[in-house]
Amino acid sequence: MKSREQELNEALEAMHFGFRAMVDKPDKRLAELGFSRIHHRILYFIGRNEYCSVSELLKILGVTKQYLNRPLKTLLSEGFISQQPDKQDRRIKRLSLTDKGSELEFELTGVQRRRFAEIFEQVGVTAELNWREVMQKLAGHIRF
Repeated sequence: MKSREQELNEALEAMHFGFRAMVDKPDKRLAELGFSRIHHRILYFIGRNEYCSVSELLKILGVTKQYLNRPLKTLLSEGFISQQPDKQDRRIKRLSLTDKGSELEFELTGVQRRRFAEIFEQVGVTAELNWREVMQKLAGHIRF
């Protein structure tokens, strides 16, 4: 019989290897472009929060301005993201994906969506709902 510690270690390992499997293909594509996982996160969350400000993106990602600065500038300069001044306060920059950015985000995230769809279909609705509950509790106060 396994100890509780062994069971928890197995859960940690499953999380590690599951995450690695989910990011493997997107990471390879990102590497081809000279990008990293933060570039994908930026594209993904701007895609879900169109016209968010840089401050709002920082809050969503839970990272520092210094951490976000270089990859955000790269995505802007390479035409994956556009920025425009806010209509009420021109000091605020609103971010959105360009067509090029939308295509890359869809390519990267599409691989992950398809994998989730396959797995959720295999395990069934109850297992999916249980998984979602565990992930929400792990995330704590973070909204998703």
